[in-house]
Amino acid sequence: MQVLQTSYLFTFPKPLNPSPSHFHHRLPPRPPPFFHRRPLTIPKSFSSDEFPVDETFLENFGPKDKETEDEARRRNWIERGWAPWEEILTPEADFARKSLNEGEEVPLRSPEAIEAFKMLNPNYRKKKREEMGLTEEEFFAKQFEIKGEIPEPLVTTWAGPLVVRLVPPRDWPPRGWRVDQEELAFIREAHKVQARRVRLEEVESGVRTDTDDVGLDRYRVFLKQYKEWVEANKDRLEEESYKQDQDYYPGRRKRGKDYKEGMYELPFYYPGQICVGKVTMLHLYQGAFVDIGGVHDGWVPIKNNDWYWLRHHIKVGMHVIVEITAKRDPYRFRFPIELRFVDPNIDHLIFNKFDFPPIFHRDEDTNEDEIRRDCGRPPVPRKDPGDKPEEEPLLSNHPYVEKLWQINVAEQMILDDMAINPDKYEGKKLSDLVDEEDFDEQNAVEYTKVQYKNTTLPQTTLKTSVKELDLEAALAEREVNFPFLLKPFSVIVAPC
Repeated sequence: MQVLQTSYLFTFPKPLNPSPSHFHHRLPPRPPPFFHRRPLTIPKSFSSDEFPVDETFLENFGPKDKETEDEARRRNWIERGWAPWEEILTPEADFARKSLNEGEEVPLRSPEAIEAFKMLNPNYRKKKREEMGLTEEEFFAKQFEIKGEIPEPLVTTWAGPLVVRLVPPRDWPPRGWRVDQEELAFIREAHKVQARRVRLEEVESGVRTDTDDVGLDRYRVFLKQYKEWVEANKDRLEEESYKQDQDYYPGRRKRGKDYKEGMYELPFYYPGQICVGKVTMLHLYQGAFVDIGGVHDGWVPIKNNDWYWLRHHIKVGMHVIVEITAKRDPYRFRFPIELRFVDPNIDHLIFNKFDFPPIFHRDEDTNEDEIRRDCGRPPVPRKDPGDKPEEEPLLSNHPYVEKLWQINVAEQMILDDMAINPDKYEGKKLSDLVDEEDFDEQNAVEYTKVQYKNTTLPQTTLKTSVKELDLEAALAEREVNFPFLLKPFSVIVAPC
Protein backbone atom coordinates (compact mmCIF):
# COMPACT_ATOMS: atom_id res chain seq x y z
CA MET A 1 0.00 0.00 0.00
CA GLN A 2 1.30 3.45 -0.98
CA VAL A 3 0.83 6.33 1.45
CA LEU A 4 0.67 9.90 0.14
CA GLN A 5 0.99 12.70 2.66
CA THR A 6 0.05 16.24 1.67
CA SER A 7 0.49 19.24 3.89
CA TYR A 8 -1.19 22.62 3.88
CA LEU A 9 2.11 24.44 3.72
CA PHE A 10 1.65 25.20 0.00
CA THR A 11 -1.27 25.57 -2.38
CA PHE A 12 -1.77 25.60 -6.11
CA PRO A 13 -4.10 27.68 -8.25
CA LYS A 14 -7.57 26.23 -8.60
CA PRO A 15 -9.02 25.39 -12.03
CA LEU A 16 -11.57 27.67 -13.66
CA ASN A 17 -14.31 25.05 -13.42
CA PRO A 18 -13.91 23.35 -10.02
CA SER A 19 -15.73 20.05 -9.68
CA PRO A 20 -17.26 18.51 -6.57
CA SER A 21 -14.81 16.33 -4.72
CA HIS A 22 -14.96 12.57 -5.04
CA PHE A 23 -14.68 12.27 -1.26
CA HIS A 24 -16.98 13.53 1.44
CA HIS A 25 -14.40 16.08 2.60
CA ARG A 26 -12.92 18.70 0.31
CA LEU A 27 -9.35 17.84 -0.63
CA PRO A 28 -6.63 20.41 -1.27
CA PRO A 29 -5.81 21.11 -4.94
CA ARG A 30 -2.99 18.99 -6.34
CA PRO A 31 -0.20 19.95 -8.74
CA PRO A 32 -0.41 18.83 -12.38
CA PRO A 33 1.75 15.89 -13.50
CA PHE A 34 5.24 16.43 -14.74
CA PHE A 35 4.31 16.05 -18.39
CA HIS A 36 1.77 18.87 -18.15
CA ARG A 37 3.79 21.24 -16.04
CA ARG A 38 4.73 24.53 -17.69
CA PRO A 39 7.72 26.71 -16.83
CA LEU A 40 6.88 29.28 -14.21
CA THR A 41 7.30 32.98 -15.03
CA ILE A 42 8.15 35.02 -11.95
CA PRO A 43 7.18 38.72 -12.26
CA LYS A 44 9.88 41.25 -11.66
CA SER A 45 9.80 42.71 -8.17
CA PHE A 46 11.21 45.97 -6.90
CA SER A 47 12.63 46.88 -3.56
CA SER A 48 11.51 49.96 -1.69
CA ASP A 49 14.58 51.88 -2.82
CA GLU A 50 14.24 51.18 -6.55
CA PHE A 51 10.44 51.39 -6.81
CA PRO A 52 9.64 53.20 -10.07
CA VAL A 53 8.27 56.67 -9.35
CA ASP A 54 6.76 58.47 -12.32
CA GLU A 55 4.54 61.52 -12.74
CA THR A 56 1.34 59.67 -11.85
CA PHE A 57 2.73 58.22 -8.61
CA LEU A 58 2.17 61.34 -6.52
CA GLU A 59 -1.26 61.89 -8.08
CA ASN A 60 -2.42 58.42 -7.05
CA PHE A 61 -0.62 57.93 -3.75
CA GLY A 62 0.38 61.44 -2.67
CA PRO A 63 -1.37 63.41 0.06
CA LYS A 64 -4.66 64.94 -1.02
CA ASP A 65 -6.07 68.29 0.07
CA LYS A 66 -8.79 68.00 2.66
CA GLU A 67 -12.16 69.02 1.28
CA THR A 68 -14.85 70.69 3.31
CA GLU A 69 -18.01 68.95 4.41
CA ASP A 70 -20.15 70.77 1.84
CA GLU A 71 -17.74 69.88 -0.97
CA ALA A 72 -17.69 66.22 0.11
CA ARG A 73 -21.49 66.13 0.27
CA ARG A 74 -21.81 67.66 -3.20
CA ARG A 75 -19.22 65.22 -4.61
CA ASN A 76 -21.15 62.34 -3.05
CA TRP A 77 -24.34 63.57 -4.73
CA ILE A 78 -22.62 63.74 -8.13
CA GLU A 79 -21.08 60.26 -7.80
CA ARG A 80 -24.38 58.69 -6.73
CA GLY A 81 -26.24 60.38 -9.57
CA TRP A 82 -28.88 62.17 -7.50
CA ALA A 83 -29.02 64.84 -4.84
CA PRO A 84 -31.67 65.86 -2.31
CA TRP A 85 -32.61 69.44 -3.10
CA GLU A 86 -33.08 70.24 0.59
CA GLU A 87 -31.40 68.35 3.42
CA ILE A 88 -34.05 68.40 6.14
CA LEU A 89 -32.60 67.78 9.59
CA THR A 90 -34.50 67.32 12.82
CA PRO A 91 -33.26 69.21 15.89
CA GLU A 92 -31.63 66.00 17.16
CA ALA A 93 -29.82 65.38 13.86
CA ASP A 94 -28.77 69.02 13.61
CA PHE A 95 -27.36 68.86 17.13
CA ALA A 96 -25.48 65.66 16.34
CA ARG A 97 -24.02 67.19 13.19
CA LYS A 98 -22.86 70.35 14.93
CA SER A 99 -21.62 68.89 18.22
CA LEU A 100 -20.09 65.55 17.22
CA ASN A 101 -16.96 65.08 15.16
CA GLU A 102 -16.67 61.61 13.59
CA GLY A 103 -18.32 59.94 16.55
CA GLU A 104 -16.15 61.65 19.19
CA GLU A 105 -17.75 64.05 21.62
CA VAL A 106 -16.35 67.57 21.56
CA PRO A 107 -17.17 70.53 23.83
CA LEU A 108 -19.94 72.86 22.75
CA ARG A 109 -18.36 76.15 21.78
CA SER A 110 -20.33 77.71 18.96
CA PRO A 111 -23.66 79.43 19.79
CA GLU A 112 -25.45 77.24 17.21
CA ALA A 113 -24.28 74.03 18.90
CA ILE A 114 -25.28 75.31 22.35
CA GLU A 115 -28.71 76.33 21.04
CA ALA A 116 -29.12 72.94 19.34
CA PHE A 117 -28.30 71.19 22.61
CA LYS A 118 -30.93 73.26 24.45
CA MET A 119 -33.52 72.50 21.78
CA LEU A 120 -33.34 68.83 22.74
CA ASN A 121 -35.35 69.67 25.85
CA PRO A 122 -39.14 69.64 25.10
CA ASN A 123 -39.80 72.35 27.72
CA TYR A 124 -37.23 74.66 26.10
CA ARG A 125 -38.76 74.05 22.65
CA LYS A 126 -42.21 74.85 24.00
CA LYS A 127 -40.87 78.02 25.64
CA LYS A 128 -39.23 79.19 22.40
CA ARG A 129 -42.42 78.46 20.47
CA GLU A 130 -44.49 80.55 22.87
CA GLU A 131 -42.00 83.41 22.68
CA MET A 132 -42.23 83.39 18.88
CA GLY A 133 -46.03 83.21 19.03
CA LEU A 134 -46.28 80.20 16.72
CA THR A 135 -48.31 77.04 16.87
CA GLU A 136 -46.65 73.65 16.81
CA GLU A 137 -47.41 73.14 13.10
CA GLU A 138 -46.11 76.60 12.18
CA PHE A 139 -43.00 76.02 14.29
CA PHE A 140 -42.11 72.78 12.48
CA ALA A 141 -42.99 74.32 9.10
CA LYS A 142 -40.54 77.15 9.80
CA GLN A 143 -37.82 74.65 10.71
CA PHE A 144 -38.26 72.76 7.46
CA GLU A 145 -38.82 75.71 5.14
CA ILE A 146 -36.85 75.88 1.90
CA LYS A 147 -33.55 77.65 2.36
CA GLY A 148 -31.37 79.26 -0.24
CA GLU A 149 -31.96 81.43 -3.23
CA ILE A 150 -35.11 80.73 -5.23
CA PRO A 151 -34.63 81.55 -8.90
CA GLU A 152 -37.06 83.58 -10.93
CA PRO A 153 -39.88 81.67 -12.63
CA LEU A 154 -39.23 80.53 -16.17
CA VAL A 155 -40.47 82.67 -19.02
CA THR A 156 -41.88 80.48 -21.78
CA THR A 157 -40.82 81.56 -25.24
CA TRP A 158 -42.46 80.12 -28.33
CA ALA A 159 -41.35 79.97 -31.92
CA GLY A 160 -44.98 80.21 -33.00
CA PRO A 161 -48.53 80.28 -31.69
CA LEU A 162 -49.84 77.43 -29.56
CA VAL A 163 -52.39 75.49 -31.62
CA VAL A 164 -55.30 74.07 -29.65
CA ARG A 165 -57.72 72.04 -31.76
CA LEU A 166 -60.93 70.15 -31.14
CA VAL A 167 -60.29 67.09 -33.25
CA PRO A 168 -61.68 63.57 -32.66
CA PRO A 169 -59.04 60.88 -32.06
CA ARG A 170 -57.89 58.84 -35.04
CA ASP A 171 -58.37 55.49 -33.24
CA TRP A 172 -62.09 56.05 -32.68
CA PRO A 173 -64.16 53.85 -32.23
CA PRO A 174 -62.69 51.47 -29.62
CA ARG A 175 -62.17 47.85 -30.57
CA GLY A 176 -65.39 45.86 -30.49
CA TRP A 177 -67.71 48.89 -30.51
CA ARG A 178 -69.98 49.39 -33.53
CA VAL A 179 -71.10 52.87 -34.62
CA ASP A 180 -73.00 54.29 -37.57
CA GLN A 181 -70.73 54.09 -40.61
CA GLU A 182 -72.07 57.30 -42.15
CA GLU A 183 -71.40 59.22 -38.95
CA LEU A 184 -67.95 57.64 -38.69
CA ALA A 185 -67.09 58.70 -42.25
CA PHE A 186 -68.30 62.22 -41.42
CA ILE A 187 -66.09 62.28 -38.29
CA ARG A 188 -62.98 61.13 -40.16
CA GLU A 189 -63.29 63.97 -42.66
CA ALA A 190 -61.88 66.20 -39.90
CA HIS A 191 -58.47 64.60 -40.42
CA LYS A 192 -58.64 65.29 -44.15
CA VAL A 193 -59.16 68.98 -43.42
CA GLN A 194 -55.89 69.05 -41.47
CA ALA A 195 -54.00 67.74 -44.49
CA ARG A 196 -55.08 70.59 -46.80
CA ARG A 197 -52.41 73.00 -47.88
CA VAL A 198 -53.12 76.66 -47.16
CA ARG A 199 -51.31 79.57 -48.72
CA LEU A 200 -49.62 81.87 -46.24
CA GLU A 201 -50.87 85.00 -48.02
CA GLU A 202 -54.47 83.89 -47.63
CA VAL A 203 -54.04 83.14 -43.92
CA GLU A 204 -52.40 86.49 -43.14
CA SER A 205 -55.06 88.45 -44.99
CA GLY A 206 -58.03 86.60 -43.56
CA VAL A 207 -57.16 85.86 -39.92
CA ARG A 208 -60.23 85.79 -37.69
CA THR A 209 -60.62 85.44 -33.95
CA ASP A 210 -64.35 84.72 -33.72
CA THR A 211 -65.48 81.09 -33.25
CA ASP A 212 -69.20 81.39 -33.83
CA ASP A 213 -69.30 79.94 -37.32
CA VAL A 214 -66.38 77.49 -36.95
CA GLY A 215 -67.33 74.04 -38.25
CA LEU A 216 -67.51 71.90 -35.09
CA ASP A 217 -70.20 69.57 -36.39
CA ARG A 218 -67.80 66.63 -36.74
CA TYR A 219 -66.56 67.05 -33.19
CA ARG A 220 -70.14 67.23 -31.87
CA VAL A 221 -70.96 63.94 -33.63
CA PHE A 222 -67.90 62.39 -32.02
CA LEU A 223 -69.00 63.60 -28.58
CA LYS A 224 -72.43 62.06 -29.11
CA GLN A 225 -70.93 58.66 -29.96
CA TYR A 226 -68.45 58.96 -27.10
CA LYS A 227 -71.18 59.57 -24.51
CA GLU A 228 -73.10 56.56 -25.78
CA TRP A 229 -70.01 54.40 -25.39
CA VAL A 230 -69.40 55.70 -21.83
CA GLU A 231 -72.96 54.96 -20.73
CA ALA A 232 -72.72 51.41 -22.05
CA ASN A 233 -69.23 50.55 -20.75
CA LYS A 234 -68.83 52.58 -17.53
CA ASP A 235 -69.77 49.73 -15.17
CA ARG A 236 -67.71 47.19 -17.12
CA LEU A 237 -64.59 49.39 -16.98
CA GLU A 238 -64.93 49.85 -13.20
CA GLU A 239 -65.32 46.09 -12.63
CA GLU A 240 -62.32 45.45 -14.86
CA SER A 241 -60.29 47.96 -12.86
CA TYR A 242 -61.14 46.22 -9.57
CA LYS A 243 -60.15 42.89 -11.12
CA GLN A 244 -56.85 44.00 -12.63
CA ASP A 245 -55.55 46.61 -10.18
CA GLN A 246 -55.59 45.40 -6.59
CA ASP A 247 -53.05 47.86 -5.18
CA TYR A 248 -52.97 51.62 -5.43
CA TYR A 249 -50.37 53.29 -7.60
CA PRO A 250 -50.18 56.76 -9.21
CA GLY A 251 -51.98 56.86 -12.53
CA ARG A 252 -54.43 54.08 -11.66
CA ARG A 253 -58.01 54.41 -12.87
CA LYS A 254 -60.14 56.41 -10.46
CA ARG A 255 -63.03 54.36 -9.11
CA GLY A 256 -65.50 54.29 -6.26
CA LYS A 257 -65.60 57.57 -4.36
CA ASP A 258 -62.73 58.98 -6.46
CA TYR A 259 -64.75 58.65 -9.66
CA LYS A 260 -66.90 61.64 -10.60
CA GLU A 261 -69.42 62.05 -13.37
CA GLY A 262 -68.01 63.72 -16.44
CA MET A 263 -64.48 62.27 -16.19
CA TYR A 264 -63.07 61.48 -19.61
CA GLU A 265 -62.25 57.88 -20.40
CA LEU A 266 -59.12 56.77 -22.22
CA PRO A 267 -60.63 56.74 -25.78
CA PHE A 268 -61.29 60.49 -25.49
CA TYR A 269 -57.56 61.34 -25.59
CA TYR A 270 -55.08 61.07 -28.45
CA PRO A 271 -51.34 61.83 -28.85
CA GLY A 272 -50.74 65.48 -29.69
CA GLN A 273 -53.71 66.79 -27.73
CA ILE A 274 -53.14 69.93 -25.64
CA CYS A 275 -54.72 69.82 -22.17
CA VAL A 276 -54.90 72.09 -19.14
CA GLY A 277 -54.30 70.27 -15.86
CA LYS A 278 -53.24 70.48 -12.25
CA VAL A 279 -50.17 68.86 -10.70
CA THR A 280 -51.34 66.29 -8.15
CA MET A 281 -48.16 64.44 -7.15
CA LEU A 282 -44.38 64.65 -7.50
CA HIS A 283 -42.43 61.41 -7.18
CA LEU A 284 -38.67 61.27 -6.91
CA TYR A 285 -38.17 58.11 -8.98
CA GLN A 286 -41.24 58.14 -11.26
CA GLY A 287 -42.08 61.71 -12.25
CA ALA A 288 -44.92 64.20 -12.06
CA PHE A 289 -48.62 63.36 -12.24
CA VAL A 290 -51.11 65.82 -13.69
CA ASP A 291 -54.90 65.69 -13.41
CA ILE A 292 -56.26 66.48 -16.90
CA GLY A 293 -59.89 65.70 -16.09
CA GLY A 294 -59.79 62.02 -16.98
CA VAL A 295 -60.08 58.76 -15.10
CA HIS A 296 -56.28 58.37 -15.43
CA ASP A 297 -53.80 61.01 -14.31
CA GLY A 298 -51.21 61.94 -16.88
CA TRP A 299 -47.56 61.00 -16.28
CA VAL A 300 -44.54 63.18 -17.01
CA PRO A 301 -41.42 60.97 -16.92
CA ILE A 302 -38.78 62.67 -14.75
CA LYS A 303 -36.27 60.79 -12.65
CA ASN A 304 -33.06 61.01 -10.65
CA ASN A 305 -31.15 64.27 -10.45
CA ASP A 306 -33.49 66.24 -12.72
CA TRP A 307 -35.58 67.17 -9.67
CA TYR A 308 -32.66 69.26 -8.50
CA TRP A 309 -33.26 71.63 -11.44
CA LEU A 310 -37.06 71.44 -11.45
CA ARG A 311 -37.88 71.76 -7.74
CA HIS A 312 -38.59 75.51 -7.95
CA HIS A 313 -40.61 75.42 -11.17
CA ILE A 314 -43.01 72.48 -10.65
CA LYS A 315 -45.00 72.33 -7.43
CA VAL A 316 -48.04 70.37 -6.31
CA GLY A 317 -51.26 72.26 -6.94
CA MET A 318 -50.04 74.52 -9.74
CA HIS A 319 -51.95 74.70 -13.03
CA VAL A 320 -49.99 73.71 -16.12
CA ILE A 321 -50.48 73.16 -19.86
CA VAL A 322 -49.40 69.73 -21.08
CA GLU A 323 -49.30 67.81 -24.33
CA ILE A 324 -50.14 64.12 -24.60
CA THR A 325 -47.24 62.23 -26.17
CA ALA A 326 -48.50 58.64 -25.89
CA LYS A 327 -51.61 56.64 -24.96
CA ARG A 328 -51.16 53.01 -23.94
CA ASP A 329 -52.90 49.96 -22.53
CA PRO A 330 -53.86 50.78 -18.89
CA TYR A 331 -53.48 47.18 -17.69
CA ARG A 332 -50.11 46.46 -19.29
CA PHE A 333 -48.40 49.82 -18.79
CA ARG A 334 -48.28 51.36 -15.35
CA PHE A 335 -48.97 54.89 -16.64
CA PRO A 336 -51.29 54.82 -19.68
CA ILE A 337 -51.14 58.56 -20.54
CA GLU A 338 -47.69 60.10 -21.03
CA LEU A 339 -47.33 63.88 -21.06
CA ARG A 340 -44.81 66.64 -21.49
CA PHE A 341 -44.92 70.12 -19.98
CA VAL A 342 -45.80 72.91 -22.38
CA ASP A 343 -46.23 75.73 -19.88
CA PRO A 344 -43.95 76.06 -17.96
CA ASN A 345 -41.60 74.96 -20.71
CA ILE A 346 -39.02 72.83 -18.85
CA ASP A 347 -38.10 70.27 -21.48
CA HIS A 348 -34.58 71.68 -21.72
CA LEU A 349 -34.10 70.92 -17.99
CA ILE A 350 -35.00 67.23 -18.25
CA PHE A 351 -31.89 65.16 -18.91
CA ASN A 352 -32.65 61.73 -17.45
CA LYS A 353 -35.65 60.18 -19.14
CA PHE A 354 -37.06 56.66 -19.06
CA ASP A 355 -35.84 54.50 -21.91
CA PHE A 356 -39.12 52.61 -21.87
CA PRO A 357 -42.29 53.18 -19.83
CA PRO A 358 -42.68 50.80 -16.87
CA ILE A 359 -44.98 47.83 -17.40
CA PHE A 360 -46.81 45.29 -15.26
CA HIS A 361 -45.62 41.68 -15.02
CA ARG A 362 -48.62 39.44 -14.46
CA ASP A 363 -48.58 35.87 -13.19
CA GLU A 364 -49.73 34.56 -16.55
CA ASP A 365 -46.79 36.21 -18.34
CA THR A 366 -44.38 33.39 -19.13
CA ASN A 367 -43.13 34.35 -22.60
CA GLU A 368 -40.76 37.31 -22.29
CA ASP A 369 -40.43 37.72 -26.06
CA GLU A 370 -44.19 38.11 -26.35
CA ILE A 371 -44.19 40.78 -23.63
CA ARG A 372 -41.46 42.75 -25.42
CA ARG A 373 -43.30 42.51 -28.71
CA ASP A 374 -46.60 43.70 -27.20
CA CYS A 375 -44.88 46.56 -25.36
CA GLY A 376 -42.80 47.68 -28.32
CA ARG A 377 -39.46 47.02 -26.68
CA PRO A 378 -36.39 45.72 -28.51
CA PRO A 379 -35.46 42.09 -27.87
CA VAL A 380 -32.80 41.47 -25.28
CA PRO A 381 -29.82 39.65 -26.81
CA ARG A 382 -28.74 36.34 -25.35
CA LYS A 383 -26.26 36.82 -22.57
CA ASP A 384 -22.77 35.48 -23.06
CA PRO A 385 -22.41 32.51 -20.68
CA GLY A 386 -18.79 33.45 -20.16
CA ASP A 387 -17.40 29.98 -20.84
CA LYS A 388 -14.18 30.04 -22.85
CA PRO A 389 -13.07 26.46 -23.46
CA GLU A 390 -9.91 27.57 -25.27
CA GLU A 391 -8.67 29.29 -22.08
CA GLU A 392 -9.58 26.51 -19.66
CA PRO A 393 -6.93 23.98 -18.58
CA LEU A 394 -6.86 20.59 -20.21
CA LEU A 395 -8.73 19.01 -17.34
CA SER A 396 -12.14 17.46 -17.26
CA ASN A 397 -14.76 18.41 -14.74
CA HIS A 398 -15.68 14.77 -14.26
CA PRO A 399 -15.89 13.78 -10.57
CA TYR A 400 -13.38 10.94 -11.11
CA VAL A 401 -10.61 13.45 -11.93
CA GLU A 402 -9.70 13.77 -8.24
CA LYS A 403 -9.14 10.02 -8.07
CA LEU A 404 -7.02 10.09 -11.24
CA TRP A 405 -4.78 12.75 -9.71
CA GLN A 406 -4.32 10.59 -6.62
CA ILE A 407 -3.40 7.53 -8.73
CA ASN A 408 -0.97 9.57 -10.86
CA VAL A 409 0.81 11.02 -7.82
CA ALA A 410 1.10 7.57 -6.22
CA GLU A 411 2.66 6.14 -9.43
CA GLN A 412 5.20 8.97 -9.60
CA MET A 413 6.12 8.49 -5.93
CA ILE A 414 6.83 4.78 -6.49
CA LEU A 415 8.95 5.56 -9.57
CA ASP A 416 10.87 8.21 -7.59
CA ASP A 417 11.50 5.62 -4.85
CA MET A 418 12.72 3.13 -7.47
CA ALA A 419 15.17 5.75 -8.82
CA ILE A 420 16.48 6.54 -5.32
CA ASN A 421 16.65 2.93 -3.98
CA PRO A 422 17.43 0.66 -6.95
CA ASP A 423 18.61 -2.18 -4.70
CA LYS A 424 15.17 -2.43 -3.11
CA TYR A 425 13.54 -3.29 -6.45
CA GLU A 426 16.42 -5.33 -7.94
CA GLY A 427 15.10 -8.35 -9.86
CA LYS A 428 11.42 -7.68 -9.06
CA LYS A 429 8.52 -7.40 -11.41
CA LEU A 430 6.31 -4.34 -11.28
CA SER A 431 3.24 -6.53 -11.51
CA ASP A 432 4.30 -8.46 -8.39
CA LEU A 433 4.26 -5.41 -6.12
CA VAL A 434 1.55 -5.71 -3.46
CA ASP A 435 0.35 -3.65 -0.52
CA GLU A 436 2.44 -3.88 2.63
CA GLU A 437 -0.74 -4.20 4.67
CA ASP A 438 -4.39 -4.82 4.01
CA PHE A 439 -6.02 -1.92 2.18
CA ASP A 440 -9.19 -0.54 3.81
CA GLU A 441 -11.10 1.48 1.22
CA GLN A 442 -13.44 3.02 3.81
CA ASN A 443 -10.51 4.51 5.73
CA ALA A 444 -8.58 5.61 2.65
CA VAL A 445 -8.53 9.24 3.84
CA GLU A 446 -7.12 10.13 7.26
CA TYR A 447 -7.09 13.58 8.81
CA THR A 448 -4.33 14.15 11.38
CA LYS A 449 -2.10 16.93 12.63
CA VAL A 450 1.62 17.34 12.28
CA GLN A 451 4.10 19.46 14.22
CA TYR A 452 6.04 21.90 12.05
CA LYS A 453 8.49 24.03 14.01
CA ASN A 454 6.32 25.61 16.71
CA THR A 455 3.01 25.23 14.88
CA THR A 456 0.55 22.38 14.61
CA LEU A 457 -0.79 22.07 11.07
CA PRO A 458 -3.58 19.86 9.70
CA GLN A 459 -2.42 16.94 7.59
CA THR A 460 -4.36 14.80 5.14
CA THR A 461 -3.17 11.26 4.35
CA LEU A 462 -4.46 9.58 1.17
CA LYS A 463 -4.01 5.81 0.89
CA THR A 464 -4.01 4.15 -2.51
CA SER A 465 -3.85 0.45 -3.31
CA VAL A 466 -1.05 -0.73 -5.61
CA LYS A 467 -3.60 -2.84 -7.51
CA GLU A 468 -5.17 0.36 -8.86
CA LEU A 469 -1.85 1.58 -10.30
CA ASP A 470 -0.48 0.97 -13.81
CA LEU A 471 3.23 1.14 -13.07
CA GLU A 472 4.33 -0.28 -16.45
CA ALA A 473 2.63 2.54 -18.33
CA ALA A 474 3.95 5.14 -15.90
CA LEU A 475 7.51 3.82 -16.28
CA ALA A 476 7.27 3.81 -20.07
CA GLU A 477 5.94 7.33 -20.05
CA ARG A 478 8.81 8.51 -17.83
CA GLU A 479 11.39 6.83 -20.08
CA VAL A 480 10.05 8.74 -23.07
CA ASN A 481 9.45 12.16 -21.51
CA PHE A 482 11.93 12.33 -18.61
CA PRO A 483 14.83 9.95 -19.25
CA PHE A 484 17.18 12.10 -17.16
CA LEU A 485 15.17 11.23 -14.01
CA LEU A 486 15.92 7.52 -14.36
CA LYS A 487 18.97 5.96 -12.67
CA PRO A 488 20.55 2.71 -13.83
CA PHE A 489 18.70 -0.16 -12.19
CA SER A 490 17.22 -3.37 -13.47
CA VAL A 491 13.49 -3.97 -13.19
CA ILE A 492 11.75 -6.90 -14.83
CA VAL A 493 8.79 -5.64 -16.86
CA ALA A 494 6.10 -8.21 -17.54
CA PRO A 495 5.61 -8.93 -21.26
CA CYS A 496 2.42 -7.68 -22.81
